[in-house]
Amino acid sequence: MTIARKLLSAGIAATTAVVLAACTTAGPGGPPVATRNAVEGSWIDAQGTGLSTFAAGSFNTVATDTGQKLSDGSYTMTGATSVEIHGTSLIRQTPISFNCLLVSTSQLNCTSASGQNFVLTRRT
Repeated sequence: MTIARKLLSAGIAATTAVVLAACTTAGPGGPPVATRNAVEGSWIDAQGTGLSTFAAGSFNTVATDTGQKLSDGSYTMTGATSVEIHGTSLIRQTPISFNCLLVSTSQLNCTSASGQNFVLTRRT
């Protein structure tokens, strides 16, 4: 009877683990994590001056001090961790282009078309 009780407890624990794992595939009110884009969300630059938001293939950047819109455009995931960003600098009225690499869930290393490197950190 002790062996049967242990097997039943192990079965219940395994079932609970599977149910809990299924619950974590979706965020509150959002699509399943498996289909959510890895860069979607808000990212801040190293100086803390610009906040970029990525959602559904579009991005925009605003100044953190004034809220003024600095740039907008689109982005495309070109691989599991690589992103191409194209848009317009609204201050300079010029095109912008970046290639970025998601090096962790909270860090995006980017290089501009002119070779300038910068880092964006996910804002929680």
